[in-house]
Amino acid sequence: MKRRALIIFALLAAIVALPTLLRRETATSKASRADDRLVILTPHNESIRQEFGEAFAAWWKNSTGRTIHVDWRSPGGSSEIRMVLDAAFKAAEETGREGIGIDVFFGGGEPDFAGQAKKGRLVPLRVFTSQPELFAKGGPIPETFTGERYYPADRTWVGTCMSQFGICYNPQYLDRLHLPSPESWRDLGHPGYAGTLALADPTKSGSVARAFELLVQGEMLKALEADPQNRDDALALGWTKGLQLIQRMAANARYFTDSASKIPQDVGQGNAAAGMCIDFYGRSFAHDLSSADGKPRVVWIAPEGGTTLSADPVAVLKGAPNSEIAQRFVEFCLTREAQQLWFALPGTEHGPKLRALHRTPIRRDVYTPEILAQSTMPGINPYEDAGNFTYQRELTGAAFNTLRQLVKVMCIDSHEEMKSAWHAMIDADMPDDALAVFSDVSIIPHSVAAKGDPAFDGSDPLQTAAHAERIGEWFRANYRKAEALAKAKSAIGH
Repeated sequence: MKRRALIIFALLAAIVALPTLLRRETATSKASRADDRLVILTPHNESIRQEFGEAFAAWWKNSTGRTIHVDWRSPGGSSEIRMVLDAAFKAAEETGREGIGIDVFFGGGEPDFAGQAKKGRLVPLRVFTSQPELFAKGGPIPETFTGERYYPADRTWVGTCMSQFGICYNPQYLDRLHLPSPESWRDLGHPGYAGTLALADPTKSGSVARAFELLVQGEMLKALEADPQNRDDALALGWTKGLQLIQRMAANARYFTDSASKIPQDVGQGNAAAGMCIDFYGRSFAHDLSSADGKPRVVWIAPEGGTTLSADPVAVLKGAPNSEIAQRFVEFCLTREAQQLWFALPGTEHGPKLRALHRTPIRRDVYTPEILAQSTMPGINPYEDAGNFTYQRELTGAAFNTLRQLVKVMCIDSHEEMKSAWHAMIDADMPDDALAVFSDVSIIPHSVAAKGDPAFDGSDPLQTAAHAERIGEWFRANYRKAEALAKAKSAIGH
């Protein structure tokens, strides 16, 4: 048994070590010969890691005359990073250590950084005192925009670029379906998309969860605009309509993926007609993929009145072993040179060396005609885009976790029953009685979700699991009943 345990341990150690063994040698990866070292935890893709690592190494050498090894740690998306941080800080606390051997947390959604700050794991950033002009009124980096926060009152993190969830679609595929190009989230609920949508799992990514939250809030704002005199009723109606739209989109979905890049790739390859997609992945695949006659196979849009521009932040972790260098890395990320790296064409001044990153910088002052002319998005200035709405945290912020868990039990765990009912309803020409049962979301009304469902947000995992199972079975029963009603209608019709 002991020999077997040693073999298993050795195999696990080899699996963990493999990414390090296969790491490509670059100017920043010669750890044994570098004067300095910086450890960065990030969900950013390889292109961003490579370009920012190389650019910071050059900036550090020019500033200090010293070489640096940038040690990137990328365990996965924001959910995986949250688990890594939770486990590491718990272990550090139990052993009396202050830090976890990591200097910087770079990339992810504002909720991820706000959550770490609330747990006391981030330290104040020096850039706010060393370069206060960046944050002055009317300066390059606003405190908020489209209702999204770009840095907090405690100054423990700051946005370096912006992210925006939207829709990517394949024009040729839509032509075959005889569907017009989508303009809003509502369009993706059309039965003509059945079996052709690609969606992402909100329980695996804070950014995806925020996209679903914005979708629901967009419906709430529309309902409130239509009936401003009856605010409570309008918000409740908008909440219901938002959940029902998610249902229709999910019923049209081929799958829910954990991988953000899979969706635009599948759309471009014709494996999906359209999908939910973050802006930089959509723009990257739109840039890289086209048909033989030069027509685009991927188009990315921001859905009308259904999205905001959220910050993609950076922070220094508590107990960072290289805290001075970590603070300097944050300052570097906000320089004009580093900001241009996000969207400049490869090979241009301050541009990436190998591959365009297709990200929107946080600094207003890089959106000049001269800089935009050498960027991958010459006609885009997010600070002048009239298509966004202003996020109102008080409407759905407390329901963030409730909503992501609800999407899981309402749509993902019961996806087979949902799709079967949806196709039966389409075949029966959407009978009203079946549609009413299918669309019943009354089990978690706005009155329960507005402040967060305590059974979903509680600390008892067994209670949460039991609550999720009860709600999931309720939806599965509804979908089975809706399918039976639709098939009965079809039988009568035939």
